[in-house]
Formats: sequence, C-alpha cells, structure tokens
Amino acid sequence: MTIALKKAFPRTLNKFNIWYVQTMLTPQFKELLELRYQAYSIGLVSSQRTQTPLSGLYASVFRGQGMDFEEVREYQHGDEVRNIDWRVTARMNRPYLKIYREERERSVILCVDIGIQMQFGTCKTFKSVQAAKVAALLGWSAYGHGDRVGGLLFGQQTPKFFRPNRSQRSLGQILRNLTIPPNDKKTATTLEKTLQILNRSSGTGSLLFVITDFNQTDILALQRILSQIRQHHEIVLINIDDPADYNLPKVGQVGFVASDGTEVYIDTDNKAGQIAYRKKWEDKQQVLKQMTQGLFIDLFSISTQDNVYNGLLKGLQQRVQKRRTHR
Repeated sequence: MTIALKKAFPRTLNKFNIWYVQTMLTPQFKELLELRYQAYSIGLVSSQRTQTPLSGLYASVFRGQGMDFEEVREYQHGDEVRNIDWRVTARMNRPYLKIYREERERSVILCVDIGIQMQFGTCKTFKSVQAAKVAALLGWSAYGHGDRVGGLLFGQQTPKFFRPNRSQRSLGQILRNLTIPPNDKKTATTLEKTLQILNRSSGTGSLLFVITDFNQTDILALQRILSQIRQHHEIVLINIDDPADYNLPKVGQVGFVASDGTEVYIDTDNKAGQIAYRKKWEDKQQVLKQMTQGLFIDLFSISTQDNVYNGLLKGLQQRVQKRRTHR
C-alpha cells in the first residue's frame, strides 16, 4: 500500500499521510465499542419489552429453537408448520404442534476476513472497516441476548480463533483484533480451510456468520465444506462488496500487481473490457447465490456505500420474509 502511494504521490506523501491512510483501512476500537449503543437504538437489541417494528429483530430470526420437548398443543394460525406432530394430528383428526422449551443461549461465531484484499473501497468506507462494523453490531446483538460470542479471524497465514464466551471482555478482545492492520505477506489461509478448522473447533448448534467479499473464494470448494457444516450448524453468509467490484472505473491504462508478483496492464476505458469485467462478477455472484439456495443457507450483501446499520437490518428482514414465505 505504501509503495503504491509513493509512486502516485512522491512529493506529498509523508509519515502523517501514511498513518492517516492506514487508520482509514482499519476501524477504530472505540468506534466498534460504540456500536453497542447503535444496536440498542435500531432495535437489534431491545432493552425493554415493548414491541416496535424493529425491536427483537435479532431474537426473532437468530435465536435457536430449543431442543428440549415440552408439550403438544393444538395448532394455531401462524404457527410453524414444520413443528406439526403428524402422529397426534392423525390420531386427533386435527393439527397439533410440538412445543419446545426456548434455548436460553447459543454460540454465535463471527468468522471475519481480515486479509489484505479487504483493505479496498471506492465509496464511503473500506471493506475491512465495513466487515468489522457488521461483526461488531452482530456481536453486541448476540451478547445483548445472552448468547456466547466467539470469533474466527482469517485472511492471514494463521487464523485467530476465539472460543465462544458470554463475557463482554471476550467480545472486546475480538473487536480489538479486528482493528489490527494485516502485516502477514505469506500465503493466507483460505476461507475453505478456515471453515474446516471452525468445523472441528465449534460445538454443535452454533450460529456462524461468515463475513467476506468472496472474491478470493473457490465456490465449489466452499460448497463442499458448507454442505458438511450445515448439518450441525446454522450459517449466514454476508457478502461485503464495493461498486468497483462490478463497475470498472474509467481511468485509462492501469497497472495491477498480482499476489505472485505478476504485472498486468488494463485499459479501463475499453467498453468491451468493462462489459466482460461486470459479467465475470455477475456470473460468480449467481453461482454463489445458487449454491446457498441449494444448501438452504442465508446470503445477503452489504456494500461499502451502504449505511452499515440499514444494510444489516435489510438483510435480517429478508430472512424474516423468507421464513414467512416458506411456511
């Protein structure tokens, strides 16, 4: 990053400029801590029992169904159809429902990409900052509902795993690590390998949030590991994207350097190139969408140009709508 900046601004770049740019690439710890109050204000965590359009939204879509059977009662309009007890229904000649004792807690694991490629953005913020904010907001929401919160930060050579814990100090440790700039130039652990580690490390019944841009992800390899994990866990994929992922900015000839050192020059003004660039992105997004639909895994996107709170709420509301549609 610094080398590229020096080439672009050889006379104006100084230590302060470099420090300022680096602070833009990663979120501030204080900012992530303050998202706790945002979580309350937008209704992801409700400090009171009053019902508002947004209050309890996190609880309504992510609190797990308890595994302890409690009783059978007659079906009522709006009940979950998949919980119908068909044996009792056949015997009584009218629908009856199995009732479970609500889970008091569950493990929520924030699987966040902290790789160098996430330090990118052309709009309001960088992917790295947006991903950290999404993780923080979800973490505070889970903590506010008494869930155990853990983390798995990947994108460096060695992933960092934080075991789920109910303490605020533990959540703070995860958030603080999200503010550390990546400095590992060695081969990064892929998302697929990271999820294999997570599958071995986490207990059954966890809720996993995977937050990345999926640009470096092998979708077929991801499908194989997700098909295994979803048998024991609930998974939500959150795609962090930027307009430049699909709209190539017109800035003339631009040189790019791949991770292996290969240099490529692209004419960004070329119309055919712009169309091919967008189509490649759209094709991959379609493959990702079809894969998640086939595995019954939730997927939604949040852009660097979105207000992070509104973007997350929109994704949660999509999940609510999907549940109602499949009833």
